[in-house]
Amino acid sequence: MQPKKTQSENPDFRSLVARLDAELAARDGEDHAFYNQFNGVEALGRVVVLYNGAVPAGCGALKPFGEDAVEIKRMYTLPAHRGRGVASRVLKELEAWAREDGFSRVVLETGKRQPEAIALYEKHGYLRIPNYPPYEGVDNSVCFEKRFGRLQPEAPEGREAPGGGSSGNPEQ
Repeated sequence: MQPKKTQSENPDFRSLVARLDAELAARDGEDHAFYNQFNGVEALGRVVVLYNGAVPAGCGALKPFGEDAVEIKRMYTLPAHRGRGVASRVLKELEAWAREDGFSRVVLETGKRQPEAIALYEKHGYLRIPNYPPYEGVDNSVCFEKRFGRLQPEAPEGREAPGGGSSGNPEQ
């Protein structure tokens, strides 16, 4: 599997998003119009498409969310490629890109009707947070956050590492 960093104009990304939208419309029913208004792809400058050979197998994107965060959007894996680690790989690529660009956290929203998505995010260390705008008060929405830890230098024997707490990566 080969990831490609691109932008929202990428035709493979657009094709995957069209499939995602069709699947979400079926799952969300009457709620789809509400969610769809927040899922435009026109201005997404950070997009990952994961290829299995020449076939686009999955995608995801990052959208600015405040000064220190990005929001994960448009995560999708083609049904024929599910269960093969595609979504995990896309998620890891997006997280790495967010870190490279200096963001300290990522947030995302998914729906209660997407238990496989909820399981994916929990498996990768995402924590549930109160629903953020525009999902506040929306019963079907579940919001998550993942903060990126920083490596602390080792402290001399008997002294605390800079920044307090223990040394090492808090995510391990």
